[in-house]
Order: sequence, then structure tokens, then C-alpha cells
Amino acid sequence: MNTPLDQGHIEAMLKQSPFISFLGLTVIALDADKQEVVMRSPMRPEFEREPGTKQWHGGPIASIIDTVGDYALVMFVGRGLPTINFRVDFFRAAIDTGLISTGRVRRLGRTVGVADIDVHDEKGALIAIGRATYAI
Repeated sequence: MNTPLDQGHIEAMLKQSPFISFLGLTVIALDADKQEVVMRSPMRPEFEREPGTKQWHGGPIASIIDTVGDYALVMFVGRGLPTINFRVDFFRAAIDTGLISTGRVRRLGRTVGVADIDVHDEKGALIAIGRATYAI
């Protein structure tokens, strides 16, 4: 693929997956030159660690990390990629906030792609980081 996908194409692809739609991810910035995508996910009750706490459970955060990393590469490959492996490091609880996730391409090879993902709360505090590897 020669031309990177634009924000409209990425958003249309996100909507094709019922699970990704459930995460509520929307593209808030896309920069092909920086090989970077920024997405937001709103808090919803289904993501709570315990009912009424408004604290994010780590599972949805991990899913967001995997998805945002994938789409940093999708921008250049033009299709969703299967995850080979990913890891997450959590730094602090995310409470009563949407999440802003930035995915950056670290390597876009012929058969493997790698992305780094930073997750912040809406005040800018770093919540978690991830690194993911995908099959091209």
C-alpha cells in the first residue's frame, strides 16, 4: 500500500467490529509522517473494575492498547492485523475519565510490525504503556 489511510477510512474500519465499537474508540489525531494515531475511549459502566467505582478495569485498557497499536500499523497496511504478542504495564488507576491512547509505529517490516502505545487520562496523567507485535 502506497498511500496511508486517512482518518475517515480508519474510523470506518473501527465501526466494522462490534467489539471495537463497544470500546467507543474514535480517532482524534492521525499523523502519517510521525506514524502515529491518537484515539479516545469514553468510560462506560461495563468497563468498571467494581460497580459504582468509575475505576477502569485493566481488561478494557489492554484491549484498547492492542487495538490502537494495530491501527497505527493499519494506517499503512490498509487492513487489520493479527496480534502476535503484546504486553501492558499499568502505572496508576484511571478513575472517572475517558482514555487518550497514542499508538506509534516502531517497526513496519515485511512480515512483522511493532507499535508502542501510551494511555493517558483526560488530565494527561500516564495510566499505562504497551508494546504490541502484529503479523503483516
